[in-house]
Amino acid sequence: MTSTTQTNAEARVVRLEELSWIEAPGHHGALSKLLVNPENAATKHFDFRISVYAPKGHVEQHTHETTEQVYYILSGKGLMTLGERRVVVEPHTAIYIPPRVLHSIENTGLEDLVFVVVSAPPQEMSRVDTRAQG
Repeated sequence: MTSTTQTNAEARVVRLEELSWIEAPGHHGALSKLLVNPENAATKHFDFRISVYAPKGHVEQHTHETTEQVYYILSGKGLMTLGERRVVVEPHTAIYIPPRVLHSIENTGLEDLVFVVVSAPPQEMSRVDTRAQG
């Protein structure tokens, strides 16, 4: 017999069109939709978002102290910087970024760069829209 644990967590279905795009701090020409995170769902363990970077769009180089990330490229082409290494990324490319690795991504292609980002734990992930601040 299988035992199950009861929780007060509620399952959530999110449609992309229900959410506004945000431009997080340090992101330029780069928008994200925050699909699942601790502010809009019962998760404590991850942040799941989709990002769209216009040509020339980029995020400044940065690190996360404890957060691990996985980027999965859906469409477009760009350049991922991981420490000293620069790698061209394109559809069906997955990138794993451990904590404390300096990284950035920029759209160096001719069309939008679209990718999914999963981050765990989610506490270091910005959910602030810099466009609303000025």
